[in-house]
Amino acid sequence: MENTSAIRTLRPPAELDYYDTRSMALPVSITALEAWNLMTAEPGLLLRLAFRTRDAISARFGVQRIDGFSGKRRTSVEVGDRLDFFLVEDCAPDRLVLTARDRHLDVMICLSVAHRVVTVTASVVTHNRFGRVYMLPVGPAHKLIVNSYLRRARRTLEARNAPAA
Repeated sequence: MENTSAIRTLRPPAELDYYDTRSMALPVSITALEAWNLMTAEPGLLLRLAFRTRDAISARFGVQRIDGFSGKRRTSVEVGDRLDFFLVEDCAPDRLVLTARDRHLDVMICLSVAHRVVTVTASVVTHNRFGRVYMLPVGPAHKLIVNSYLRRARRTLEARNAPAA
């Protein structure tokens, strides 16, 4: 179901400290940036609290605050731009490659779309003990968050494309 030709990772999956890929079929074709906008439009209370907790704990270890997702809708993006706390490393209508790098870990999110299927692939390389400990709760939480965001994108598109009553 996923579009493996458009997926990018930091390293081959066997060499990563964390790897996850999730896909969902959508009712219509959209671009990768449209998928990003739909997925991050409303972060929700639980996710906002999770980001605040993350920032409060991580700040004690010299990690920069990320403040979560802003919900800001973008109509265009270029390499070098920022989508919230991510740096845009590659962008095309069918793919966004976003990274966040610090002394503890490198994260790459590849959001790709093909044939009405959106795929979110996360790859992480940790650099030290803090990075490994950080990923213990973040890894499982990331899967739940991405699943929720993918369902939100699909529901939003279904509602937009529902026949008028």
